[in-house]
Amino acid sequence: MRPELDALFRPELRTSGWRRMPAVAGEAMIATSHPLATAAGLEALGEGGNAIDAALAAAAVLVVAEPTDNGLGGDAFALVWHDGVLHGLNGSGRAPRVLDEVRVDESGPRSVTVPGAVRAWADLAERFGRLGLDRPLARAAELAGRGVACTARIADKWRRARAPFPAPRIGERFVLPGLAATLARLADEGPDALYEGALGVAIAAASWLDTEDLATHRSEWVEPLRHDYRGVEVCELPPNGQGGAALVALALYDELEPGLHSQIEAMKLALADVYAHVGDAPWPETLLDPAHLHRRRALVDRSRALDPAPSTLPRGGTTYLCAVDGDGTAISLIQSIYGTFGSGIVAPGTGIALQNRAAGFVETDGHPNRLAPGRRPFHTIIPGMLLEGGRLLGPFGVMGGAMQPQGHMQFVVRLVDHGDDPQAALDAPRWRVGEGREVELEPGLWEAETHLRSLGHDVRRATVEHPFGVGQAILRLDDALIGGSDGRGDGFAAGR
Repeated sequence: MRPELDALFRPELRTSGWRRMPAVAGEAMIATSHPLATAAGLEALGEGGNAIDAALAAAAVLVVAEPTDNGLGGDAFALVWHDGVLHGLNGSGRAPRVLDEVRVDESGPRSVTVPGAVRAWADLAERFGRLGLDRPLARAAELAGRGVACTARIADKWRRARAPFPAPRIGERFVLPGLAATLARLADEGPDALYEGALGVAIAAASWLDTEDLATHRSEWVEPLRHDYRGVEVCELPPNGQGGAALVALALYDELEPGLHSQIEAMKLALADVYAHVGDAPWPETLLDPAHLHRRRALVDRSRALDPAPSTLPRGGTTYLCAVDGDGTAISLIQSIYGTFGSGIVAPGTGIALQNRAAGFVETDGHPNRLAPGRRPFHTIIPGMLLEGGRLLGPFGVMGGAMQPQGHMQFVVRLVDHGDDPQAALDAPRWRVGEGREVELEPGLWEAETHLRSLGHDVRRATVEHPFGVGQAILRLDDALIGGSDGRGDGFAAGR
């Protein structure tokens, strides 16, 4: 018997009413959105690897197991806590150095930016890892050649997309021979093989990039942004990512009347600020300035909804994972090809689906995110990290386009204000700000519909699960670790 796919994504009213327990481990833990990725991370830990090695092993598996959302043709970002210091890595690629016109395409050759994920993996492995990158790449190559049994979530996302490959059914094994060969090549020749030689030529031939755009690509080590929310320091990456939106929303909400309406209004204002002022440039410090926050907070009316949300919100497919080891090293890692299957282009002979991250640019004159030669686009993917009293509390993240800062805010509020454990905070029902006054509610929040409508919110009952993202989190618990893996996903948190 094969389960009916549609039935698996209907709101479930026949649950037991009991909750899913968090994972607990004494030494190390990894949390991912796919069982094979979590298993790969545990295997790396068992071989003497640290949190970075576990994360990279899982990341390589995810490009095979979740090809709808991430891959060698995408980008990656990371936050790393190591020896008491927080490090940020921006692994996003740039637009071509030479442009024929300022025109933003949603898909196709002109939507492609330089893939940054493989370079970012290599930089993480070199600086913090113990085991190198060749073994995880070789094992991912073997998996791609052998095939993966498709999970329900990936099968559903696959069938909803304009996919370059036929959509598999639940449990059907899909094989990616071109990707297998490329992964094996990277394992043998190293990450430079993606940016030079035949692979680089193939990527350039399929897009508006040229081989020099690929050969000159580098990751960037950056100083994370931080904001103290009620005693917990929330850490995000600076632009060109949207992590600052989560910090602005938390800062605004901190002095508003507690509740769903205030959370939604704070998030709308934060998104409007960040989308107007953030691009491939330093973080605008004024956005977290107390005077600016006071002015924006004064716009919130407890009796009516505001209209400040951006006219167009970014969408995208992403995968997020995190790991913590026995030495206290932690990593929050996120990688993506943006749209489902990215640009819709696979570089011939490589199996590499190229991201459509250039769709994140705008054409508006004078905007910090305007498409320009060699510029990085406004980026949706954001890893998170929590500190407490100057010490690691733990990594967390929620994937999913414009949902990501919204998910970060809601996770932190559940954790700090409600005292939830990581699993409960991830499984709590979410809201999602849309355009104008639109706010979409998961089934667990439908009871708030009448009240929010009375305040002028354009309330929608969610009919699709995917836009609300999938999160992972691991936190310190005295001398142990406690973790969660989003019930909206396929994976789990596990440790040693």
